[in-house]
Amino acid sequence: MSKTQPIGIFDSGVGGTSIWKEIHELLPHEHTIYLADSSNAPYGEKPREEIVRLSFKNTEKLLDMGAKIIVVACNTATTNAIQKLRSSFNIPFIGIEPAIKPAATKSQTKAIGILATRGTLSSELFAKTSDLYSKNSKVIEVIGNGLVPAIESGKKDSEEIDKLLQKLLEPMIAEGIDYLVLGCSHYPYLIPNLKRLLPDSVTIIDSGQAVAKQTRVVLNSHNLLSDTPQKPPEFFTNGNPEVLKNLINTATMSYNVTYLDF
Repeated sequence: MSKTQPIGIFDSGVGGTSIWKEIHELLPHEHTIYLADSSNAPYGEKPREEIVRLSFKNTEKLLDMGAKIIVVACNTATTNAIQKLRSSFNIPFIGIEPAIKPAATKSQTKAIGILATRGTLSSELFAKTSDLYSKNSKVIEVIGNGLVPAIESGKKDSEEIDKLLQKLLEPMIAEGIDYLVLGCSHYPYLIPNLKRLLPDSVTIIDSGQAVAKQTRVVLNSHNLLSDTPQKPPEFFTNGNPEVLKNLINTATMSYNVTYLDF
């Protein structure tokens, strides 16, 4: 394994680019390859066996592309498949889980909301994490039905998604939450919408920065941190490349977005 090899990142679609942005900002010298498995999004409604199969498919593709570490930028894939991935492949994996610990620790009202997919909320790993950190808090879990398809189809700024969010947030607001944990890597793209719809007293937490920091720690521990600038980021999608381009939306660097049937 060499320092110049890329960081591989995959998600059930375009949402994991919210994680990619944090990694790229913290580790600008690294070459990153991102796989958006949009043709199979959302993972959150699929059976566990299918989530594991898709996670293996994505991992194998990134390994074929020379990845030195793989970031599973999908809560559903992390909570359902990362243990099997780690036991099956000889490469470091970084996962993403809902940030329950900081929310439960800092909450003053002792009521926290978690917006996530069905696949994440029903997973064994999520249940363990929730039980460990939220014993003294009331946790209001809400499945974000319809949010991922709306983001995947480029409708994150639509009136339709605001109406959907309003309905999903109602039970949390009624319970007096002061922290909202985003349990899906697509959802950070809805933070502007959420801020409009939530009381000012509610703090929104996502896991992007924590994942980026953990990626740096693991690369450093394996002596794999790149110390010289590498190739521009590469993005591959088996969905609509335009949706991916619109989310990346940066003029500060060059990058490639390519359709790939994988």
